[in-house]
Amino acid sequence: MRGGPVPAPLHRVYMDDWMAALAAHFRAMRRRYPNDRLMILFDIDGTILDMRYMVCHTLKAYDTAHGTHFFDHLQPEAIDVHEDHVPRLLAELEIRPADQQAILDWYLENRWTRDAVLRSHQPYEGVFDVIRWFQIQPNCAVGLNTGRPESIRAETLDSLNRLGAPHRVRFRDELLHMNPDGWQHNVQDAKVAGVLAFQQQGYRIFAVIDNEPENLAAISALNAAREFLLLHANTIFESKRSLLPPGALSGDRYDLTELISPRSLPREVDLVWHGINDDANLRQFLASDIVWGECDIHRDARSGELVLHHDELAEASAEDADEWLRLDDLLNRLARAGKSVKLDLKAGPELIEPVLALVDRHGFSDDRLWFNAYIPLMGEAGFRRLAEAHPGAVLQAPIDFLEPLVVSVPDKTHDLLQTFCSWGLNRFSIDWRCRQRGPFFDRMEAWGLEVNLYGVTDLHSFLQAILLLPRSVTADFNFPKWHHYGRGSGQRGVYYEYELRRP
Repeated sequence: MRGGPVPAPLHRVYMDDWMAALAAHFRAMRRRYPNDRLMILFDIDGTILDMRYMVCHTLKAYDTAHGTHFFDHLQPEAIDVHEDHVPRLLAELEIRPADQQAILDWYLENRWTRDAVLRSHQPYEGVFDVIRWFQIQPNCAVGLNTGRPESIRAETLDSLNRLGAPHRVRFRDELLHMNPDGWQHNVQDAKVAGVLAFQQQGYRIFAVIDNEPENLAAISALNAAREFLLLHANTIFESKRSLLPPGALSGDRYDLTELISPRSLPREVDLVWHGINDDANLRQFLASDIVWGECDIHRDARSGELVLHHDELAEASAEDADEWLRLDDLLNRLARAGKSVKLDLKAGPELIEPVLALVDRHGFSDDRLWFNAYIPLMGEAGFRRLAEAHPGAVLQAPIDFLEPLVVSVPDKTHDLLQTFCSWGLNRFSIDWRCRQRGPFFDRMEAWGLEVNLYGVTDLHSFLQAILLLPRSVTADFNFPKWHHYGRGSGQRGVYYEYELRRP
C-alpha cells in the first residue's frame, strides 16, 4: 500500500441500511482511489453460510447412522444457538443427559467432514448476489477471511464454489485466508493477519463483513484511517454485541435493491421497457431514461391498422378496441423523443411489410431497431426478409422451447441455433422464470450467442438478471423504489396499479 499522511474519513454514515451504507462507501473509495485494487472481505461461517443448516444436517445424520429419531422434526429455522453451543440445543430438545454426550461427540467428529461440508452448507439469502455484484466491478475483488483452519482449504473452496455457481460466483484460492493455528485457536489474530496479508498483496480494503463482534473489534485496530467500513452480519454469534467497535453497522438482509442504484447498472446491458401498449405505459417510458421500449403488434381486422395489444385481438372487447394505441402514433412519439423501439410481431409474416413501411416513414435507423418474433410463426422466410431490410438491427426470437434440449443434447441444440443464425437472428430470448435458466444461459454464453432475459417483473429479479450480464434485459419496470411505475404489457388484462400513501 502507498505511504503518506493518514487521510480524513471519507464520510460519516448515518444510513439505517447497511447495504446502502456499503454502496455509498464503495463509491466514495472508488472516487478517492480510482486506480487502486479495492477489496471487500467476507467472513464465511455465520456471514456467508447459515450454519443452522450444518447443525441440522449433522444431527439428522446422527439419527440415520444410529437408527434413532431424536431429530425427526428438527428444522434449521428452529435452531437459535451457535454451532459451537449444540449442548444447549440438545438440552432444549429435552434429550436425556445420557444420550447428549454421545450425540455431541459424534457431532464434533463429523460436522466438518468433507461430506458434511459439501452436502450441508447453505448460504444466506442474497449473499451471493452481493458478492457477485462486487466481483463484476472493475478493479475490485472479494476476499475471504475465515477462522477455519488450513486443513479444510480444499473442501471450503469446493463447497463455496458449488453454492456460488448458480450466481456465477467463483472464489480463487489466492483470495482465501485461513487460520494457520487450527480449530478455534487465535481466531482474532488470524483475522488481523488476513487483513494484513491482503494489504501486502496490494489490495486496498474498503469493507469487512463478519458476524462476530470480537473479530470486527480486533480488525478495527488496523483501521486508523477509517477506510474500512465495518459491517456486522447480525445472525447467530458467540461474542458480545457490546464489543462492536464504534461506527460498525449491523444488518441481517443482503438486499440488492439497497446496494445497487440505477446509475451503477452496467452499461453493456441493454435495458428494455416491456409492453408500451397503451398511452399510460408510454408516458411512463418517455419520462424515464430507458432507451428501448417494446410494443406488441397486431393487425386490427376491422380497420386494417397495426395496433398495440399483448393478447389476441379476438379476446378483446369493442370497448377495448377503441382505446388501442396505433403503431403509427407510437413510432411518431418515440422518434420525436429520440427513443429506440423493440417491435414484437405477434402474428406471422403478414405483418412484415406494413411494419417496415412505418419504420421507414418515421426514420428509424438500424441501431434504433429491434425485431422480435416467434420462430414457428415467422419462419425462415420472414426472418430473412427482416434481416435483409435492416441488417444492422437486432433480430431476436424466444427459444424457451429449447430449454429441455440445451442440457440433454447440447450439440444438436447448438446446430439448430446456428441454423437460426443463418436466417439473420442475432439475439435469443430466454424467460427469466424458466427452471433451467442458469445452465441454459451458461451454455448460450459459451457458444458466443447474445441473450435477452425477459419475464422480469420486479426490481429484485431485475437486479439478479443484470448480475448475469446478459446482452439485454426486458422488464416491466414496476420499480416504485426507483420512481419507475411501469404499467405492464396488459397480458391477460392484468396491469400494475399504484396508490399514493400519505404519512
